[in-house]
Amino acid sequence: MKSLKGLAAATSILALTFTLGACSGGGSDKSTLQQTIDDGKITVGFAGEAPYSFEEGGELQGASVALAKEVFKNLGVDNVEGVNTEFGSLIPGLNAERFDAISAGMSILPDRCEQAAFGNPEFMYTTALMTKKGENEGMKNLDEVKEKGLKLATMTGAVESDYAESLGIDSQKVGTPQDGMDAVTTGRADAFALTGISLNWMAKNTPDADVAVSESFVQEIDGVPQVGAGATVFRTDDTELRDAWNKELDKIVGDEKAYLDIVGDYGFTKEERPDGSITTDQLCKGELPTADS
Repeated sequence: MKSLKGLAAATSILALTFTLGACSGGGSDKSTLQQTIDDGKITVGFAGEAPYSFEEGGELQGASVALAKEVFKNLGVDNVEGVNTEFGSLIPGLNAERFDAISAGMSILPDRCEQAAFGNPEFMYTTALMTKKGENEGMKNLDEVKEKGLKLATMTGAVESDYAESLGIDSQKVGTPQDGMDAVTTGRADAFALTGISLNWMAKNTPDADVAVSESFVQEIDGVPQVGAGATVFRTDDTELRDAWNKELDKIVGDEKAYLDIVGDYGFTKEERPDGSITTDQLCKGELPTADS
C-alpha cells in the first residue's frame, strides 16, 4: 500500500452472538489486552473480502474471522464485533481506535509495518487475474497485462495496486472485490487482479457472472518474487496484545489438521499454511528471496 486515504464514509457494526468486541480506548489505564479479557470481547475491522472476512446473513464470517474467534477464545475472549471498512481505510481506522485489530488477511508490507504492528503470518498469498470468459484468459502475470495494453482494475490499498504501480500500469482503483468483478463484467476493465483465493471464491459463488480466473502466480518485480503473507494487525503500542495473539496463533498454524479444520471450509489448503520459512520481521524489512535463490 503506497497510500491510505481517509476513513470510510460509513461503517457498519455487526454484533455477533459468537463475536469478539468493543474497543478499549475510552480512557482506561488498562492495556488493550487486559481490557479485552475483562470485557470478554474485542472489535475487529474487516473489509468484506471473501473468503477472508465478510458479512453473510448478518454474521461476520471468513477464514481470518474463524482464526480470530479461535485465538481470542483461547485467550478467554468469547465475543467479536466487526466494523466493515473499505480496505484502504483499515489501518487509519485501527489507529483512530474505531477497532482494536484488523481481521482481513492483510498482506505484510514494509510501509504498512511503519503504521501498525502485524502478527505472525496466517496465510501465504498468490495473485490471480479475473477476466471475462473467452477474453484474455490464460495470462500468467501482470507483465502480460502491461504487454497487451489491457485495462486493469485493482483494489484500493491492496498489494496488487502496488504491483501495478511498480510495473508502470495505471490501474483503475475499486473499493471492494465486488466492484472489481463488476468492472470486468461491464467492460470498464479487461482484468481484475487480487489474491487467487479471493477471485476463485467469487467465481465459484457467482456462477452467472461469466468470468474466468487465471492460474495463481507469484508476481516478480525487478526479478524479485513478491512472496506474500497475510496477518492480523494491531496498533503499534499494543504489542502485549499482539504477542499474546502470536503465542496462540502459532499453536494453530503449527498443526496442519487444526489449521485446516478452521480455515478449510473457506477454500484454504495446506498450500496456504505458513511453513515458517518467512517471518513478519523479514516481510516488514522487505527481505524477499531473489528469483534464483
